[in-house]
Amino acid sequence: MATVEPPRGIFQLVVGDAHELGREFLENPLCRKITFTGSTEVGRQLIAGAAPFVKPLSLELGGNAPVLVFADCELEAAVNGVMLAKFRNGGQSCIAANRIYVERAVYPEFLRLLVERVQALVVGDGVDPQTQIGPLINREAVDRAVEHVHDAVNGGARLVCGGKALRRAGFFFEPTVLANVSRNSLCMFEETFSPIAPVTMFDNEREAVELANNSIHGLAAYAFTRDLRRTFRLAESLEAGVIGINDGLPTTSQCPFGGMKQSGWGRELGSEGLEAFLETKHVSIDLE
Repeated sequence: MATVEPPRGIFQLVVGDAHELGREFLENPLCRKITFTGSTEVGRQLIAGAAPFVKPLSLELGGNAPVLVFADCELEAAVNGVMLAKFRNGGQSCIAANRIYVERAVYPEFLRLLVERVQALVVGDGVDPQTQIGPLINREAVDRAVEHVHDAVNGGARLVCGGKALRRAGFFFEPTVLANVSRNSLCMFEETFSPIAPVTMFDNEREAVELANNSIHGLAAYAFTRDLRRTFRLAESLEAGVIGINDGLPTTSQCPFGGMKQSGWGRELGSEGLEAFLETKHVSIDLE
Protein backbone atom coordinates (compact mmCIF):
# COMPACT_ATOMS: atom_id res chain seq x y z
CA MET A 1 0.00 0.00 0.00
CA ALA A 2 1.36 3.41 -0.94
CA THR A 3 2.15 5.81 1.84
CA VAL A 4 2.09 9.59 1.80
CA GLU A 5 5.53 11.10 2.18
CA PRO A 6 5.65 13.79 4.89
CA PRO A 7 7.64 16.99 4.40
CA ARG A 8 11.38 16.37 4.52
CA GLY A 9 13.30 17.52 7.60
CA ILE A 10 10.22 17.91 9.77
CA PHE A 11 11.26 15.26 12.28
CA GLN A 12 14.69 16.63 13.06
CA LEU A 13 13.22 18.93 15.72
CA VAL A 14 10.62 16.43 16.90
CA VAL A 15 12.77 13.46 17.76
CA GLY A 16 16.39 14.52 17.32
CA ASP A 17 18.55 11.38 17.30
CA ALA A 18 15.38 9.22 17.23
CA HIS A 19 14.58 10.51 13.73
CA GLU A 20 13.61 7.14 12.28
CA LEU A 21 11.58 6.17 15.35
CA GLY A 22 9.52 9.34 15.00
CA ARG A 23 8.88 8.64 11.34
CA GLU A 24 7.80 5.10 12.19
CA PHE A 25 5.23 6.28 14.73
CA LEU A 26 3.74 8.74 12.26
CA GLU A 27 3.87 6.62 9.09
CA ASN A 28 3.12 3.10 10.32
CA PRO A 29 -0.64 2.37 10.10
CA LEU A 30 -0.32 0.02 13.10
CA CYS A 31 0.21 3.13 15.23
CA ARG A 32 -3.23 4.70 15.12
CA LYS A 33 -2.73 7.55 17.59
CA ILE A 34 0.11 9.50 19.20
CA THR A 35 0.10 11.22 22.57
CA PHE A 36 2.84 13.72 23.37
CA THR A 37 3.83 15.88 26.32
CA GLY A 38 6.32 18.66 25.62
CA SER A 39 6.77 22.11 24.17
CA THR A 40 4.31 23.91 21.92
CA GLU A 41 7.07 24.22 19.32
CA VAL A 42 7.49 20.45 19.07
CA GLY A 43 3.71 20.01 19.18
CA ARG A 44 3.41 22.14 16.05
CA GLN A 45 5.97 19.93 14.31
CA LEU A 46 4.03 16.81 15.26
CA ILE A 47 0.81 18.31 13.92
CA ALA A 48 2.53 18.99 10.60
CA GLY A 49 4.02 15.49 10.53
CA ALA A 50 0.70 13.81 11.32
CA ALA A 51 -1.31 15.80 8.77
CA PRO A 52 -0.40 13.71 5.68
CA PHE A 53 -1.73 10.61 7.46
CA VAL A 54 -4.65 12.29 9.27
CA LYS A 55 -3.27 10.62 12.40
CA PRO A 56 -5.00 11.72 15.63
CA LEU A 57 -2.90 13.35 18.33
CA SER A 58 -3.30 14.09 22.01
CA LEU A 59 -0.99 16.98 22.89
CA GLU A 60 -0.12 18.42 26.29
CA LEU A 61 2.07 21.38 25.41
CA GLY A 62 3.50 24.56 26.92
CA GLY A 63 2.01 26.52 29.80
CA ASN A 64 2.16 30.04 31.19
CA ALA A 65 -0.06 29.78 34.25
CA PRO A 66 -1.33 33.01 35.82
CA VAL A 67 -2.17 33.44 39.51
CA LEU A 68 -4.81 35.96 40.58
CA VAL A 69 -4.73 37.00 44.24
CA PHE A 70 -7.81 39.00 45.22
CA ALA A 71 -8.06 41.29 48.23
CA ASP A 72 -10.84 39.19 49.78
CA CYS A 73 -8.72 36.01 49.94
CA GLU A 74 -7.21 34.39 53.01
CA LEU A 75 -3.76 35.86 52.49
CA GLU A 76 -1.73 33.19 54.30
CA ALA A 77 -3.56 30.48 52.35
CA ALA A 78 -2.88 32.34 49.11
CA VAL A 79 0.85 32.52 49.87
CA ASN A 80 0.85 28.80 50.70
CA GLY A 81 -0.87 28.06 47.41
CA VAL A 82 1.51 30.21 45.41
CA MET A 83 4.53 28.57 47.03
CA LEU A 84 3.20 25.18 46.00
CA ALA A 85 2.17 26.21 42.50
CA LYS A 86 5.36 28.17 41.78
CA PHE A 87 8.22 26.40 43.55
CA ARG A 88 7.20 22.73 43.40
CA ASN A 89 9.96 20.91 41.50
CA GLY A 90 11.90 24.17 41.35
CA GLY A 91 9.32 25.73 39.04
CA GLN A 92 9.93 23.02 36.46
CA SER A 93 6.32 21.94 36.03
CA CYS A 94 4.01 22.41 33.06
CA ILE A 95 1.37 23.87 35.38
CA ALA A 96 3.82 25.95 37.43
CA ALA A 97 2.64 29.44 38.32
CA ASN A 98 4.50 31.67 35.88
CA ARG A 99 3.08 35.16 36.53
CA ILE A 100 1.45 36.42 39.71
CA TYR A 101 -1.10 39.24 39.72
CA VAL A 102 -2.13 40.68 43.09
CA GLU A 103 -4.91 43.15 43.84
CA ARG A 104 -3.46 46.51 44.81
CA ALA A 105 -4.99 46.64 48.33
CA VAL A 106 -3.12 43.52 49.51
CA TYR A 107 -0.07 43.74 47.25
CA PRO A 108 2.44 45.02 49.88
CA GLU A 109 1.46 42.45 52.52
CA PHE A 110 1.31 39.57 50.04
CA LEU A 111 4.76 40.49 48.74
CA ARG A 112 6.18 40.66 52.27
CA LEU A 113 4.81 37.23 53.19
CA LEU A 114 5.93 35.68 49.90
CA VAL A 115 9.49 37.01 50.20
CA GLU A 116 9.78 35.66 53.76
CA ARG A 117 8.80 32.20 52.55
CA VAL A 118 11.02 32.28 49.46
CA GLN A 119 14.09 33.42 51.38
CA ALA A 120 13.64 30.48 53.75
CA LEU A 121 13.71 27.87 50.96
CA VAL A 122 16.61 25.41 51.18
CA VAL A 123 18.51 24.90 47.91
CA GLY A 124 20.55 21.74 47.55
CA ASP A 125 21.03 18.22 46.31
CA GLY A 126 17.74 16.57 45.42
CA VAL A 127 18.58 13.42 47.38
CA ASP A 128 18.98 15.41 50.60
CA PRO A 129 15.67 15.27 52.53
CA GLN A 130 16.23 18.87 53.71
CA THR A 131 16.33 20.20 50.15
CA GLN A 132 13.31 22.17 48.93
CA ILE A 133 14.73 23.54 45.68
CA GLY A 134 16.92 21.30 43.56
CA PRO A 135 18.85 22.00 40.35
CA LEU A 136 17.48 23.04 36.99
CA ILE A 137 17.67 20.52 34.20
CA ASN A 138 20.65 21.96 32.30
CA ARG A 139 22.81 25.01 31.62
CA GLU A 140 20.35 26.29 29.04
CA ALA A 141 17.65 26.47 31.72
CA VAL A 142 19.96 28.50 33.99
CA ASP A 143 20.82 30.87 31.15
CA ARG A 144 17.12 31.35 30.42
CA ALA A 145 16.44 32.17 34.07
CA VAL A 146 19.26 34.73 34.10
CA GLU A 147 17.91 36.28 30.89
CA HIS A 148 14.40 36.58 32.35
CA VAL A 149 15.65 38.28 35.52
CA HIS A 150 17.85 40.74 33.64
CA ASP A 151 15.07 41.55 31.18
CA ALA A 152 12.56 42.18 34.00
CA VAL A 153 14.97 44.41 35.96
CA ASN A 154 15.89 46.34 32.83
CA GLY A 155 12.18 46.86 32.28
CA GLY A 156 11.74 48.46 35.69
CA ALA A 157 11.13 45.49 38.00
CA ARG A 158 12.59 45.42 41.50
CA LEU A 159 14.67 42.39 42.39
CA VAL A 160 13.55 41.59 45.95
CA CYS A 161 15.50 38.38 46.53
CA GLY A 162 17.56 35.83 44.62
CA GLY A 163 18.17 36.54 40.98
CA LYS A 164 21.36 34.69 40.10
CA ALA A 165 22.90 31.30 39.45
CA LEU A 166 24.61 29.70 42.43
CA ARG A 167 28.38 29.16 42.35
CA ARG A 168 28.39 25.43 42.93
CA ALA A 169 28.53 22.22 40.92
CA GLY A 170 25.32 21.66 39.02
CA PHE A 171 22.68 23.91 37.53
CA PHE A 172 21.33 25.75 40.56
CA PHE A 173 19.45 29.03 40.54
CA GLU A 174 18.40 31.06 43.57
CA PRO A 175 14.67 31.17 44.42
CA THR A 176 13.74 34.62 43.17
CA VAL A 177 11.01 37.21 43.66
CA LEU A 178 10.61 40.14 41.26
CA ALA A 179 8.23 42.97 42.21
CA ASN A 180 6.44 45.54 40.03
CA VAL A 181 7.23 43.54 36.92
CA SER A 182 6.31 45.13 33.61
CA ARG A 183 3.55 43.33 31.78
CA ASN A 184 5.79 43.31 28.70
CA SER A 185 8.66 41.45 30.38
CA LEU A 186 9.76 38.10 28.97
CA CYS A 187 8.89 36.30 32.19
CA MET A 188 5.26 37.37 31.79
CA PHE A 189 4.98 35.87 28.30
CA GLU A 190 7.50 33.02 28.11
CA GLU A 191 7.41 29.87 30.20
CA THR A 192 10.23 30.43 32.70
CA PHE A 193 10.54 26.86 34.04
CA SER A 194 12.66 27.96 36.99
CA PRO A 195 12.16 29.23 40.59
CA ILE A 196 11.38 32.82 39.57
CA ALA A 197 8.20 34.49 40.87
CA PRO A 198 7.33 37.72 39.01
CA VAL A 199 4.68 39.73 40.88
CA THR A 200 2.68 42.74 39.74
CA MET A 201 -0.60 44.53 40.61
CA PHE A 202 -4.12 44.74 39.25
CA ASP A 203 -7.05 46.94 40.26
CA ASN A 204 -10.23 44.99 39.51
CA GLU A 205 -11.54 41.60 38.43
CA ARG A 206 -12.03 42.52 34.80
CA GLU A 207 -8.43 43.68 34.47
CA ALA A 208 -7.20 40.55 36.25
CA VAL A 209 -9.02 38.22 33.86
CA GLU A 210 -7.76 40.15 30.83
CA LEU A 211 -4.19 39.85 32.09
CA ALA A 212 -4.59 36.16 32.84
CA ASN A 213 -5.99 35.40 29.38
CA ASN A 214 -3.39 37.49 27.54
CA SER A 215 -1.36 34.48 26.43
CA ILE A 216 -1.24 31.99 23.57
CA HIS A 217 -1.24 29.29 26.25
CA GLY A 218 -4.08 28.04 28.41
CA LEU A 219 -2.97 25.01 30.39
CA ALA A 220 -3.54 26.05 34.02
CA ALA A 221 -4.65 29.08 36.01
CA TYR A 222 -4.96 29.81 39.73
CA ALA A 223 -7.05 32.24 41.74
CA PHE A 224 -7.43 32.99 45.43
CA THR A 225 -10.70 34.50 46.65
CA ARG A 226 -13.40 33.90 49.28
CA ASP A 227 -16.16 35.31 47.06
CA LEU A 228 -18.22 32.36 45.78
CA ARG A 229 -19.85 34.41 43.04
CA ARG A 230 -16.43 35.47 41.79
CA THR A 231 -15.31 31.83 41.90
CA PHE A 232 -17.98 30.83 39.40
CA ARG A 233 -17.28 33.85 37.22
CA LEU A 234 -13.59 32.94 37.09
CA ALA A 235 -14.38 29.31 36.31
CA GLU A 236 -16.25 30.54 33.23
CA SER A 237 -13.96 33.37 32.12
CA LEU A 238 -10.42 32.01 32.64
CA GLU A 239 -9.09 30.42 29.46
CA ALA A 240 -7.37 27.36 30.93
CA GLY A 241 -8.01 23.64 30.94
CA VAL A 242 -7.10 23.30 34.63
CA ILE A 243 -8.20 25.93 37.16
CA GLY A 244 -7.33 25.90 40.86
CA ILE A 245 -9.44 28.16 43.08
CA ASN A 246 -7.74 28.42 46.48
CA ASP A 247 -5.82 25.32 45.42
CA GLY A 248 -2.15 25.34 44.46
CA LEU A 249 -2.21 21.74 43.23
CA PRO A 250 -5.49 21.14 41.37
CA THR A 251 -4.52 18.03 39.38
CA THR A 252 -5.72 14.56 40.31
CA SER A 253 -5.72 11.27 38.41
CA GLN A 254 -9.51 10.89 38.18
CA CYS A 255 -10.02 14.32 36.58
CA PRO A 256 -9.23 15.39 33.01
CA PHE A 257 -5.93 17.17 32.40
CA GLY A 258 -5.09 19.27 29.37
CA GLY A 259 -5.01 22.74 27.90
CA MET A 260 -6.77 25.28 25.72
CA LYS A 261 -5.39 27.42 22.90
CA GLN A 262 -1.75 26.50 22.11
CA SER A 263 -1.37 24.41 25.26
CA GLY A 264 -2.60 21.34 23.47
CA TRP A 265 -5.31 19.10 22.10
CA GLY A 266 -7.47 16.68 24.05
CA ARG A 267 -7.24 15.49 27.63
CA GLU A 268 -5.30 12.99 29.68
CA LEU A 269 -6.59 11.22 32.81
CA GLY A 270 -10.21 10.84 33.87
CA SER A 271 -12.82 9.25 31.59
CA GLU A 272 -11.98 11.88 28.96
CA GLY A 273 -8.43 10.54 28.77
CA LEU A 274 -9.73 7.06 27.95
CA GLU A 275 -12.26 8.34 25.44
CA ALA A 276 -9.45 10.00 23.49
CA PHE A 277 -8.20 6.52 22.56
CA LEU A 278 -11.59 5.17 21.49
CA GLU A 279 -13.65 5.52 18.31
CA THR A 280 -17.39 6.08 18.46
CA LYS A 281 -19.54 4.12 15.98
CA HIS A 282 -23.15 4.59 15.04
CA VAL A 283 -24.71 1.32 13.85
CA SER A 284 -28.19 1.25 12.37
CA ILE A 285 -29.78 -2.19 11.69
CA ASP A 286 -33.08 -2.67 9.86
CA LEU A 287 -34.45 -6.15 10.69
CA GLU A 288 -37.59 -5.92 8.56
